[in-house]
Order: sequence, then structure tokens, then C-alpha cells
Amino acid sequence: PGVQPRAVPQALEQQYSPSRWSPRLGSDAVIEAHLEALAAGTQRARAGVRTSLHVPYGDGDREKLDIYFPAEPSGAFPVLVYIHGGYWQCLSKDESGFAALPLVAQGVAVVAVGYDVAPEGHMDAMVLQVRRSLAFLVRQYSGIRGVYLCGHSAGAHLAAMVLATDWTDYGVTPDIKGTVLVSGVYDLQPILHTYVNDVLNMSQEVAQRNSPLLCVPPAAPTSCEVLVAVAQHDSPEFRRQSQEYGQALRAAGWSVSLLDLAGVDHFDIIEKLSEESYVLTQVEEEPPSTL
Repeated sequence: PGVQPRAVPQALEQQYSPSRWSPRLGSDAVIEAHLEALAAGTQRARAGVRTSLHVPYGDGDREKLDIYFPAEPSGAFPVLVYIHGGYWQCLSKDESGFAALPLVAQGVAVVAVGYDVAPEGHMDAMVLQVRRSLAFLVRQYSGIRGVYLCGHSAGAHLAAMVLATDWTDYGVTPDIKGTVLVSGVYDLQPILHTYVNDVLNMSQEVAQRNSPLLCVPPAAPTSCEVLVAVAQHDSPEFRRQSQEYGQALRAAGWSVSLLDLAGVDHFDIIEKLSEESYVLTQVEEEPPSTL
């Protein structure tokens, strides 16, 4: 009886520790390899693509965008907005351009969003920053022909919160045509009971109002199509969250596809976006027809 109360939190700790579920490498090694892969891919993209780096969308140090432009944009062009993961407490836009090379080759601009990670950043503020970055982007660049969102892990959560935005407060409504959510967390309440919240310091109220699963809006007539992707080697909790959020969107009238990717874990599911032949890269090169 003395250890019973700790059983559930311990189980949650493991479920929400993605590095423990990779069959490729040990927990520390898979994270190190992930950071190296993202940084190397971004370095290649910056060397081979026309960029505008550190474009401010606000006054904060991290309120900046990195933009990777197509070589010869023919007038209007689609934009893929990438929102990085890192459990809301690490990574940045500076390692988030790794998907740019294959996408700009197809005429798609790629934008990596910076936001304040914890402990400086708080959950309400992060959600607001990502929303503001989208509003800035569509106001600033008139050549955008459709916005496509892609977020990984914590970034998938933030992208999902963008879908729940009431844009009347922003003076502009981004034309979000498609969203790719990769290995995300859509209900923050279980996180409250894990090490992740040691840095985030969320209350129950903050977790609830920032849980996409709990604020699914009804689909608008022109609502975007959503692809919810999850890795074979994500934990059962991550897989459950993806399935339940996809079902909730569908119940609210959204057009949703669930993609369960075999042979990948929580990390290489997104790293492979730097590869031309990867299924998610192909989805994002031609988002309107393939989502």
C-alpha cells in the first residue's frame, strides 16, 4: 500500500519519456543523435537555400522567424510553417530548417518559428507567440498562397492550438490549407504528473485551456485538412493521444487522416523530412492533393 500511490506517476514518467521507447539507441544517445541530425540538416539548408534569418515578428529575443525561400518563386507560393519540438523547454528555430531543401526545390517556402521555451516561456505565452507569428507572416508576405502547418512533438501541440484560434483578435485570418501533426501531445493533463511539468510549472487550469483535445472547434466550411502522424515506436500514451485527437477532430467535422508510420521512433519520424523520398516530405510537397 505504501508504494501504490506512486505507481501511476512512475508509469506516466515512462510513457512521456519518448527517448525510452526507441529501439535504435539508448535514451541519451538517441537524443544526442536527434540534435545532431536536426543541426546538420539545417546547416545544409542554410548553405543551399536563399534565406531571411531572424526576422522579428515581435519584440522578444526568440520572437523571430527563419524563412527559406524557393529559388525562383513564381508569383504566389505556398508556405510550410514548421514548429519545433523539445518538450516546450529546448530546441529552437536555429535547428528547424532541416526540411527546407526538398521542399523549396518544389517551390514551397519553409518558415521555422521561434518561441520562448520554458522556464522563460510559459504555456499561454508560447501558444500566443505561435499564433502571432502566423498573423505576422501573412500580413508581411503578400505572395503567400496557402499556409501549411507542421509541428513535431511539443510543436504538434502548438500547431494544434493554432487550429483552435479565434482569429478575430488578430485582424487577419491565415489561409491554413493543411496541417501535419507529428507525434504530438494533445491533452496536457497527464503531463502535470511528470518531470516535464517541473520546468513548465503548469496548473490544472493552464493545462486544460491549452489542451487541443479539450478545445476542438467545429470545422469551418473551408477548414484545412489535418494529417495526424504517429511513430510505430512512440509510447502507447503518445499513440493513444494521436488517435483520440484525430477522432475528436473528425467528430467536429474536420477532414482528418491518421498515419501510423512503421519502422520509426519519436525522433527519426521527423528527422527524415530532410529526405526527398520520405512519405511526410512527399505529403508536404503537394499538400492540397495528398493530405
